[in-house]
Amino acid sequence: MKVPISVLCLSLLAAPVLAEPMTGKAAAKLMYRGEGAVVQMLDGAGLPEADVTALTMVGTGQPWYGAIAISPDEGLMVEATVAAVNHHTIGAAETAARQGCDAKRKGKAACVVVAHLLPKGWKPADLTLSQDATAALRKEYKAPGALAISPSTGSFALTKGEAAGDLAVQTCNEKAGTKDCIVAVQD
Repeated sequence: MKVPISVLCLSLLAAPVLAEPMTGKAAAKLMYRGEGAVVQMLDGAGLPEADVTALTMVGTGQPWYGAIAISPDEGLMVEATVAAVNHHTIGAAETAARQGCDAKRKGKAACVVVAHLLPKGWKPADLTLSQDATAALRKEYKAPGALAISPSTGSFALTKGEAAGDLAVQTCNEKAGTKDCIVAVQD
């Protein structure tokens, strides 16, 4: 089945906005296994085959969800090429990659995202977590507990106990240096 590109883009860019946190059991069913990412080159990247090969080789060893941005005026092998990895969504990874690239570019044209780093078998889901948060959920999560995530940075915090939600959000915000953490998983 072919998915219209507009639907695919919307599902890739959506942040994990949860009306209610998921239970640990429900969240675990949505998580991917394994390590390393599949590199998905974006249409219109216009990179030479040697650059695509290099990005694929490097990208497969990186954690998911990630994005690679380049300065179109400068090419691939420059300081401005940025890979933002281990985010909770592709949208967050794209934003981080573009911002990092734009901060370093010397060319006039704004940086563009040329590749996504996704878990093997990726499909849209109600909850996506970074590779590290996925591993923590699988290995360390116990009820009663909570997992809070920062949608903008990829940070997370896992806590246990009856007041786990508030503590997870506080710990996550401290780790992330933000105030955007939300409880994604709680029992």
